[in-house]
Amino acid sequence: MRIIFCICLSLFGFSKSYSQFILKGDISNKQGKYLQGVKILVRSLPNTVFFSGNGGSFSIPIQQPTDSITVSYDGYITITTFIHANNYQTIYIDMLPATAQLYGTKLSTIIHNNKVDANNTVPLLGESYTNTVENSFIETKTSATTNFSLTAGKAAYSNIRRFINNETLVPKDAVRIEEMLNYFNLKLPQDTGFIESFTLRTKMSSCPWNNNNKLFYINLIAPKLNVDSLPASNLVFLIDVSGSMDQPNRLPLLQTAFKLLVDNLREKDTLSIVTYGGNVAIALPPTGGNEKKKIKDIIDSLGAGGETPGENAIRVAYNLAKRYKVPNGNNRVILATDGDFNVGQSNDKELEQLIGTYRELGIYLTCLGVGMGNYKDSKLEALAKKGNGNFSYIDQIQEAEKVLVKEFTQTLFAVANEATLSVRFNPQMIKAYRLIGYENQKTVMADTSNTIEGGELGSAHASMAIFEIVPVKADTSITSFPAAFMQLQYKKNNTDSIPWQQSFSAFYQPETIETIDSIYRFSAAIAAFGGFLKESKFYKNYSLEEITQLAISAADTRDIPQKDFISVLQKAPRIYRSSKKKRTN
Repeated sequence: MRIIFCICLSLFGFSKSYSQFILKGDISNKQGKYLQGVKILVRSLPNTVFFSGNGGSFSIPIQQPTDSITVSYDGYITITTFIHANNYQTIYIDMLPATAQLYGTKLSTIIHNNKVDANNTVPLLGESYTNTVENSFIETKTSATTNFSLTAGKAAYSNIRRFINNETLVPKDAVRIEEMLNYFNLKLPQDTGFIESFTLRTKMSSCPWNNNNKLFYINLIAPKLNVDSLPASNLVFLIDVSGSMDQPNRLPLLQTAFKLLVDNLREKDTLSIVTYGGNVAIALPPTGGNEKKKIKDIIDSLGAGGETPGENAIRVAYNLAKRYKVPNGNNRVILATDGDFNVGQSNDKELEQLIGTYRELGIYLTCLGVGMGNYKDSKLEALAKKGNGNFSYIDQIQEAEKVLVKEFTQTLFAVANEATLSVRFNPQMIKAYRLIGYENQKTVMADTSNTIEGGELGSAHASMAIFEIVPVKADTSITSFPAAFMQLQYKKNNTDSIPWQQSFSAFYQPETIETIDSIYRFSAAIAAFGGFLKESKFYKNYSLEEITQLAISAADTRDIPQKDFISVLQKAPRIYRSSKKKRTN
């Protein structure tokens, strides 16, 4: 349909008429799913970028009845098509081969031996994840003690949500249950206020997926810093502006995210911006946090293009942080990228070693991952751990607000470094145990003499660790002897030569899963969902429907992340086609 606006321009000093036409249509993939956020370039409007809205629709005013548009979307083939304002245009775009194989999608353009089996498991061609092996049960008489690193990473859950929202299977190695638990910052109401030291609470319940076993929960709450007395920050944004970042859910999303963070900066804070893409540049020299407009203007001016000289960029960012280091302050590099380091030291181990050399200087690292198709989760996870930092995946602007605004102090201000927890079970009461999650850190150790590389914990961060345990006897009664002993070890800062230690104990006092505090019941649902996604043998008789009901019974409807988790669970059956299974006794 053509719409003509006849405007008398003589009032504005013009004497001729002006016509406007509207290009209308929608964009979807070959499977019929409408795509929101597709980048649209119009030939006659070279300096303007448009994006498809809800339902993949677009409506673009132009000055002529016909034009050509170029549409591009992360993981899809870019196409150019001729379009007429008289016609409502439905545009179909096809996935790139790597994306299609990642998502198990049948391609219309690539066929091997004249057929494609969409049910085949195809290796990930674009995204990379650390290979993991699920922890098995350990006999307590053989090894009563296990150590594991406490981490503030939360990336796994938002990445899982991205796959589910895109209606595709989640890669098994993308599932890290400890990060799924971290994401929700679960704690009791009495632990939400100001606390000066670590608080550790334990609970025990029946196991919903195996009635013969119990679940043992360890809820560790980190000290909460007083916002009014937070030390000065010396932050360096290290932003990937390479060609792979030229997608709506990459650089533009990060630009919006960083501007949200800038609003929290104070006059005593210092911010620098280093970019890499084609070359490494200091886009913003150290600038006071009160110069918000100057900082935001620089962020808005960034554009994507070129290769990815990741190694040199990391060196420049850390050296800048070192040069302007604030004594006893918060010195941190914030790396934002899809993780695709394709120039320089791209080997994971070499990058870890590079980060490790700066870790001892008291400079922390926060990694923000974005994108899909070529997202390198394994590299960012390794860098965050080696940099004694944390790791989040930003899939939408609401996630950026959660990480950088609502959880600002938790993300950027550490209260503990190299934090580990040692758990020793009483063999007279606990026959066997398995730690749920933490698989990629190889944390199950024979004894406490083994060295574990600890993690960073932010202000008021809540860690939830869960063990599935086998009691010595099904009717084990409450005794005066603890069932488990725990020792927390950490350094308050990187200059501590001797770590701080706190000891705790827990008694055998099991409750039913139906009556235990909701945060523990919700934790069990998260763990079960992670096991379901990993196709774990331990949850094979516990259905997705049962997991969803458990989560619904525990979720706080006022809590947005918990409501979001219910939504993710309710979308999963359409993808996994799960059917309810009978629980074992």
